Amino acid sequence: MIEIKVPELAESITEGTIVEWLKKEGELVNKGESIAELETDKVNVEINSEYTGVIKEFLFQPGDNVEVGQVIAKLDENGSESSAPAQEAAPSEEPKAAAPETKQEPVEPESTEEKGKQAIASPAARKRARELGIDLNEVPYKDPLGRVRVEGVEAYKQAQAAPAPAPAAKQPAAAPVVNDDPRVERIKMSRRRQTIAKRLVEAQHTAAMLTTFNEVDMTAVMDVRARRKDAFFKKHGVKLGFMSFFTKAVIGALKAYPFVNAEIQGNEILLKKFYDIGIAVSAEEGLVVPVVRNADTLSFAGIEAEIGRLAEKARNNQLGLSDLQGGTFTITNGGTFGSLNSTPIINAPQVGILGMHKIQRRPVVVDNQDTVEVRPMMYVALSYDHRIIDGKDAVGFLVKVKELLEDPEDLLLEG
Repeated sequence: MIEIKVPELAESITEGTIVEWLKKEGELVNKGESIAELETDKVNVEINSEYTGVIKEFLFQPGDNVEVGQVIAKLDENGSESSAPAQEAAPSEEPKAAAPETKQEPVEPESTEEKGKQAIASPAARKRARELGIDLNEVPYKDPLGRVRVEGVEAYKQAQAAPAPAPAAKQPAAAPVVNDDPRVERIKMSRRRQTIAKRLVEAQHTAAMLTTFNEVDMTAVMDVRARRKDAFFKKHGVKLGFMSFFTKAVIGALKAYPFVNAEIQGNEILLKKFYDIGIAVSAEEGLVVPVVRNADTLSFAGIEAEIGRLAEKARNNQLGLSDLQGGTFTITNGGTFGSLNSTPIINAPQVGILGMHKIQRRPVVVDNQDTVEVRPMMYVALSYDHRIIDGKDAVGFLVKVKELLEDPEDLLLEG
């Protein structure tokens, strides 16, 4: 009998939840064929059989949590598909022989001599005991000869008079709130949603998180897009979006302020001299952050193509662990949902995240002019870990992003 175990998934993943079995008990499975879908903290993965045979038994049901290395199914290499899993007959229980009755020995009552034994006490102690109505046989003694003294009688009386300590009231266990209102639907959180919730809370508890804001005049970027989008699509086969501009601007700012592209490990700071930029993508199971590797080496078209590829995989729930691990900085765009401003939460162990928002036309004072014009403006927010990034660097980083976006020629020169 072959045991099917949960394989090693990734260094940081030790367990998962069985979403569904892709085969049935008694069904033939070929080597390399998928038998189960497993939901982990980051992605869904399929568990493949390393052998050919018939599934004899599933040891877990969909929704059960399983750990790496745990046996989840059994495979019969010699079985045939027609042979259904046999139900083992329960062994018939034979009547047990009646155990011989053991005769209980009667407990002999306490002898009258022992019962009537009188305590040894001094005359003064006997007198005080009579006055207080105390049975000397119940008074404990400290005298080495076993004699009860007056102070013993007094102490016994005080002990009797003192109120017995009330037992600590047991706190009733908090009963789960049951809402029977038919208008309320109860939905179990998916493993990924639980992980997202846990890590966001951990980020707020472990990092000295602070957010600084600025605004960007998007006139120049929108002008470039309007003039070049058709030729860009014709040449590269991808649309020219805002994310490539922001990714390039972020890389330029990270080069100018390297501590924003870092990580804290114990008492050390890891300055990362590569630029793997995470792009937050909304998927059905929750927010995921696939990573654009070596984004500084990619062209605008290369960035747009890679973002499009990762977003498509996220929508189809096909992201692999390698797509999600190792980012150095994250960009999130709440503007796609209409958000005007927000304070994004750091994607630990990174120390910075840039929030983009909705482009809104509003009146602004044009620099070096005494005129007010209506411009397409966007608020941007940088949340950062104040433990290693000072306010000066955080503000400088955001100003650098603003400057590069408002002058795309500088953005192109930055590479």
